[in-house]
Amino acid sequence: MFLSVFDMFKVGIGPSSSHTMGPMVAAARFLDHLRGLPFGVAGLKASLHGSLAFTGVGHATDRAVILGLAGFIPSAYDATRADAALARIKSEGTVEVEGLGTLHFAPDTDLIFDYGPPLPSHANGLRLMATDAQGDVIAQETYFSIGGGFVVTETELDAEPPTPDVAFPYPFATASEMLEMARASGKTIAQMKRANELATMGPNALDAGLRRIWAVMRACIDRGLDSDGTLPGGLNVRRRAKAIHQSLKAEAGLNLTAPHVINDWISIYAMAVNEENAAGGQVVTAPTNGAAGVVPATIRYWLDHVPGASEARLGDFLLTAAAIGGLVKHNASISGAECGCQAEVGAASAMAAAGLAAVLGASPEQVENAAEIALEHHLGMTCDPVKGLVQVPCIERNGLGAIKAVSAASLALRGDGTHFMPLDNCIEAMRQTGADMSEKYKETALGGLAVNIPNC
Repeated sequence: MFLSVFDMFKVGIGPSSSHTMGPMVAAARFLDHLRGLPFGVAGLKASLHGSLAFTGVGHATDRAVILGLAGFIPSAYDATRADAALARIKSEGTVEVEGLGTLHFAPDTDLIFDYGPPLPSHANGLRLMATDAQGDVIAQETYFSIGGGFVVTETELDAEPPTPDVAFPYPFATASEMLEMARASGKTIAQMKRANELATMGPNALDAGLRRIWAVMRACIDRGLDSDGTLPGGLNVRRRAKAIHQSLKAEAGLNLTAPHVINDWISIYAMAVNEENAAGGQVVTAPTNGAAGVVPATIRYWLDHVPGASEARLGDFLLTAAAIGGLVKHNASISGAECGCQAEVGAASAMAAAGLAAVLGASPEQVENAAEIALEHHLGMTCDPVKGLVQVPCIERNGLGAIKAVSAASLALRGDGTHFMPLDNCIEAMRQTGADMSEKYKETALGGLAVNIPNC
């Protein structure tokens, strides 16, 4: 099992990795499919199913599909160019596609929100279709957005995982295998993860990629701390990170400041990211957009508030976090629509706890313990965004996830790594809990906080 650090941490756009980035990626894949056909097409159609339909407007899924079919991709997204393209498409009813020409696509009629039963294979399904000049469908593909910006076709979802072409030196698929390999090799989790990454890329590319990931995370925090106003979507949620940050800076150095105020610093770093995400800004999936604030907030806490912290160790943090995130994704899920928010903020908190423990000098056993503590205390968490927007409760939830990550790392470092509940069992418990969870509480906005909101 190998998931690259750049699979777990992808540069993209808000507000959702599964509902915004994934559909845009699916559209790009469909266009590539059409370019390889031996015949031409005249138009495009799309239908959204399951959670993509129920919370699609709040997550900007419609916008993502429209722009994706116009050739936009998350990693190179230009907001100004996208706004201009969207206005033209809605006005003219066509998209200009490189290699395919001008194709008919009128969003009001050609993009369907199907509120019936979800497609059988996954909660986040979309069908993309190409039509001829008469409007008849002549090519079709079904895609599933499975969390974190990952997209698979129906065939890929049902198929056995492909055998990797590369022989990875430390091919752990479970936490127990990871710890066994660490003991046998004498290496840290970050060192093993780095060795696996170097099987597919050079060290300069790896290090440059890791630096870029943190640079985007840090810039996102800074933008969030410097921005105020009201978030889009109709809930009239006001940004709070900037005002709280200013208040905390004014209190800095006062002898009467309570020790628990450090939690406010951790929270605002996470909230800044998720306010940016809610506004459709550039974020890094960590491992998803809805949970994008936890890891960068924990890193920022470490760098700005922990004596001896150094950006020279950032690679160890990110590589360790990615190793844990890969285990969660491989053995359970990082999709809120599949397993609830335990799979998003819970996974992010486990990743952040592991990364922080690693850079604070933890052994592999203590790192695994930190991840387990953080994940265990998110079990059962529902995904119930109000109005389908990644705002309430998502923004504050990231702050609390980061606080739990710091606490989990600290507790693990107070022990010797031995503990009762192995991380593997905790991940399996999360998978089982997600399978048993009512669909109302899995990113449909049909239950929980989403239906218990003020009437005024």
